[in-house]
Amino acid sequence: MISKMSNKRQLKIIKVGGKIVEDPRTLKQLLTDFSEIKGNKVLVHGGGRSATALAEQLGMETQMVNGRRITDRNMLQVVTMVYGGLVNKNIVTGLQALDVNALGLTGADLNYMRSEKRPVKDVDYGYVGDVKEVNGAMLADLIEKGITPVLAPLTHDKKGNLLNTNADTIAAEAAKALAKFFDVKLVFCFEKKGVLANENDDESVIDHINQASFGKLVAEGVISGGMIPKLENSFDALKAGVDEVVITRADLIKDENSGTKIKL
Repeated sequence: MISKMSNKRQLKIIKVGGKIVEDPRTLKQLLTDFSEIKGNKVLVHGGGRSATALAEQLGMETQMVNGRRITDRNMLQVVTMVYGGLVNKNIVTGLQALDVNALGLTGADLNYMRSEKRPVKDVDYGYVGDVKEVNGAMLADLIEKGITPVLAPLTHDKKGNLLNTNADTIAAEAAKALAKFFDVKLVFCFEKKGVLANENDDESVIDHINQASFGKLVAEGVISGGMIPKLENSFDALKAGVDEVVITRADLIKDENSGTKIKL
């Protein structure tokens, strides 16, 4: 395959789960590593454990279906406080201490990501948003000004409602929109070094996965559960112009050779 030539500058989008950003020790390591990444960058974060913990303190039961949170009106208030407030601003504050000029955003801020409330089919997920529009030019303008966006997993419907939105989806949709302006590398971080050939062997990282091998690995049961939508998001991003997608562990984000590389 002939590599495409591009005059666009590089941009790295790092997506990390709540488990990393909610623990002070791993958060400190993440922010240090992230601050040392040269050039343009964006950080996308989760925060589900903190939301569940706060809901419990408030006497609210958390309901999950297939790993997805049911977000009723009360739970929406909780995730807004946690994702858009506590977790997001802890990250921004930590990055400012490391001389990274970060700006925390929900999709409502600058109207950068609009979504629609997910229609009720088999399950009523409540105030959960499916992304419909991303203002990539707005984000690109911030980045060109030397600002590092920190994106919380909240969008809005432009009718006055915030909506809970999966952080992997936020990262993938932002990457697609920014691919018009930058050569984008999207990095999904989770607790393993990459996608494993053997779930009991942390060193059995699969170096590359393409669409053909993905179907085979799913059929064989090697890839299952939450990794399937993560990889589907990865292929969608690549088809929309994202340059590269990698799945790795959060403490390896500076290592260009780490993780599983996703290719079409």
